[in-house]
Amino acid sequence: MLAPKSGSSLIQHSFRRFSSSSKLNISMAPKKVCIVGSGNWGSAIARLVGFNAERLPGRFEKNVSMWVFEEEVDGRKLTEIINTDHENVKYLPGRTLPKNIIAIPDIAEAAADADFLIFVLPHQFIKRACAPLIGKLKPGATGLSLVKGFAILPGGGIKLISDLISEEMGIPVSVLMGANLANEVADEKFCETTIGARDSEVGSDLKLLFQTENFRVTVVSDTQTVEICGALKNIVACAAGFCDGLKMGDNTKAATIRLGLKEMMKYGDTFYPGGNASTYFESCGVADLITTCYGGRNRRVSEAFVTRKKSIVDLETEMLNGQKLQGPETAAEVNYVLAAKGLEAEFPLFTAVHKICIGELQPEKLLDSLKNHPAHQ
Repeated sequence: MLAPKSGSSLIQHSFRRFSSSSKLNISMAPKKVCIVGSGNWGSAIARLVGFNAERLPGRFEKNVSMWVFEEEVDGRKLTEIINTDHENVKYLPGRTLPKNIIAIPDIAEAAADADFLIFVLPHQFIKRACAPLIGKLKPGATGLSLVKGFAILPGGGIKLISDLISEEMGIPVSVLMGANLANEVADEKFCETTIGARDSEVGSDLKLLFQTENFRVTVVSDTQTVEICGALKNIVACAAGFCDGLKMGDNTKAATIRLGLKEMMKYGDTFYPGGNASTYFESCGVADLITTCYGGRNRRVSEAFVTRKKSIVDLETEMLNGQKLQGPETAAEVNYVLAAKGLEAEFPLFTAVHKICIGELQPEKLLDSLKNHPAHQ
């Protein structure tokens, strides 16, 4: 027969039970989701996230807040249009957003008490846009970056966007990258994506939040490789666009894509060793590279750069309706690192794209970087 517990022991025992129960309830409570960004890709993702948040009430809060940079469209505020007409008429016209997507112009208000923060805005704006969130996020919050590109360090060099967000916000950050052209995702055409998450439980939650019948998710733990694929493929897409503008043909374009993939893998091995080579064959790698080299904005603008003889900046303004190109800027960021380490000759395609974008090299010279590539030695 057990001896009766003393009063203090009973209190401690009860407290431990209460504490354990409270932690369980907190972990089992529906999680609040905030989307940080509302452009073309952010709005397409909102369709998936809003749908899943509503159909899984035990896992996620129904209403999903979406931070929207406030601007006027035909005399009306964009947040008002989204919250009343349920459409982002500027960045995703013609597609309805779920009614549980709530547009909020104040980023701190949108992110208040969020368990998951989905960052989906141009990488150039991350630091400035997210500054109001520093020190204000819910304890235990987790981030997910859909941002493709690198962050430029003040003293030179680059870092992964997920690392930047994690350091600035003080939260762990997973990544989502894949062959996911925004308009096709919004139109519910079948595709795949890759989530890189070091925490398997977080990866499971994120898969539930994003996966639908036509948007299939694979989760891997190799987050760095997933992320660098999402950034570097835009450089290769510029090269593919130059090929198209120069009417080089499909064989040359295929060679460009293959050699671009080789440079992506070499870059990963050189600067982020320890990654898994198989990750390059997930949606974030070869699949995203293919779709971006045939259908993405970086390819389109790069083709126009050759055929219309205008600057990248002018074409971006004319063709993208306020969206930003990532390929030329990523090429510049990567070239800074390669030049500083004397590695430009080992990455001739990346180097040529950068020099073409800034006017130091004629687009026709891209072919030289392919013919004399180290892969042929």
